[in-house]
Amino acid sequence: MNNSITLKDIAKALQLSTSTISKALNDSYEIGEETKKRVMAYAKEHHYVPNRMAKGLKQGRSRSIGVVVCSLDNNVIAQMLDGIDKVSTGKSYQIIIMQSKESQQQEIACIDLLYAGGIDGLLISPACETTDFSYLKGLQSSGLPVVLFDRLTDQMDTHKVGADNFKGAYDATLHLIQNGYKQIAHLNTNTNLSISIDRLNGYKAALADHKIEFREDYLRSCDYTDTNKLNADLEEAIKYYMSLPVPPDAIFTATDQITTRCVTLLNKLGYKIPGEVALIGFTNTELADAMNPALSTIHQPAFEIGQLAAGKLISLIERKHPEEEFETIKLATHILVRSSTQKN
Repeated sequence: MNNSITLKDIAKALQLSTSTISKALNDSYEIGEETKKRVMAYAKEHHYVPNRMAKGLKQGRSRSIGVVVCSLDNNVIAQMLDGIDKVSTGKSYQIIIMQSKESQQQEIACIDLLYAGGIDGLLISPACETTDFSYLKGLQSSGLPVVLFDRLTDQMDTHKVGADNFKGAYDATLHLIQNGYKQIAHLNTNTNLSISIDRLNGYKAALADHKIEFREDYLRSCDYTDTNKLNADLEEAIKYYMSLPVPPDAIFTATDQITTRCVTLLNKLGYKIPGEVALIGFTNTELADAMNPALSTIHQPAFEIGQLAAGKLISLIERKHPEEEFETIKLATHILVRSSTQKN
């Protein structure tokens, strides 16, 4: 709970009444300038946030939760936010959503604003640029509960909720192998996110288990931070794959945006799916059935991830189980098989 210090704490430390502290923080004319300066200096030094709702001040909670995501323009994230909202609303918490746009600097700016607004806890899916978690760890040690969802890291000791990305990628690659595909390429992001690494490792493990050699020339990465760059990288990667002496007969794609854009680009470049190249990828788009052809996908339990993450955070805020150990929860993905991986 973001209440490392309360009005009562300040009053006790400065040997003043709670109402004097409240008036001083609200710049009341009833309080002398010297007293105001002492109160404000102490409040600032101890990270007291004066602009919480009155009810929140009384309870020591604002009943608000900050949520920081990479982007709102993403099916999986939207479904996770629905899950977060359902649990938070049910427990009478409001959520304040901000997006980092994959920038660590913007992520920190978002968290600063939320923290200054008096949030009781933070749910975060870190930006792909974020490799140093000391800022978040600092807030956590000052008393702010933090729960990671979707994108997880070993650098923080807290509750973490995501999908089993290794198994999802393994299953997708296995599905292609079982359908007779042997030259399987992988399109991933150029990040060090655990999601990307787990999905790459799952793909490699499925190949190894079926005695198929991993080929470096079948692995391409795309810039994930800019839509135009992503489209350009994808088009270049597909052209590169199809110009190889032995082009891939299937492509496994690692993210929502890469997967859906890949269908469009393969069609645009005149490649028949699955006749010339099969395609399967991680995406929760509801339009998979309507694509040409209908797209085989690895579906993530996004709504459930959001629900669980919100539940874990509220449990920390309310300290229902003070001694509880932090958990890392990875929910199973499942494959939805459609035309894009079925040999004619």
